[in-house]
Amino acid sequence: MDSNKKLFLIMIFISMLFNLTACSYSFNGASVPPHIKTIGIPLLQDKSGSGEFDLGNNLTTLLTQKFIDDNTLRVSDRLKSDSILEGTIVSLTDAAAVVSGGQTNTAVATRRITITIHVVYKDMVKKQTLLENNFTNYSDYSSSGSVDITAGRKAAISKALTLISEDIVLGVVSNW
Repeated sequence: MDSNKKLFLIMIFISMLFNLTACSYSFNGASVPPHIKTIGIPLLQDKSGSGEFDLGNNLTTLLTQKFIDDNTLRVSDRLKSDSILEGTIVSLTDAAAVVSGGQTNTAVATRRITITIHVVYKDMVKKQTLLENNFTNYSDYSSSGSVDITAGRKAAISKALTLISEDIVLGVVSNW
């Protein structure tokens, strides 16, 4: 057998070996136990003391929609679900993030909303806690010039809640 044929056969062999190895490898980021198909999401409690109206309802609605969009678990009634996601809004802070100005005239140009949620994810079939964690995220808003500070604050709260809800879904379905 000449060297070209040997080289060709070796290349085919390596290619087949590579393809077999590649086919046998699969990555599944989901870590939801196979017996869990549904999730119940009761109203999240707001114990932040922030005075923000409907914070718990807004986060519950966001989480429910994120789980529906993710489609790993079917959102179901709490009493009939394989798993339950309970949560408490622990804190909402509004603090200066960027201060601008000179020696005599300083002002807060940007403020930061930071929200922390304590989450407990329970397997109701096997009666065990699968995840217990605090999730924190933030969003900034402008507080200088002729901006509507109230609207900016509301938008920052909404953005922070959206980011946290995405983190929570990822934490539940991927166990990160």
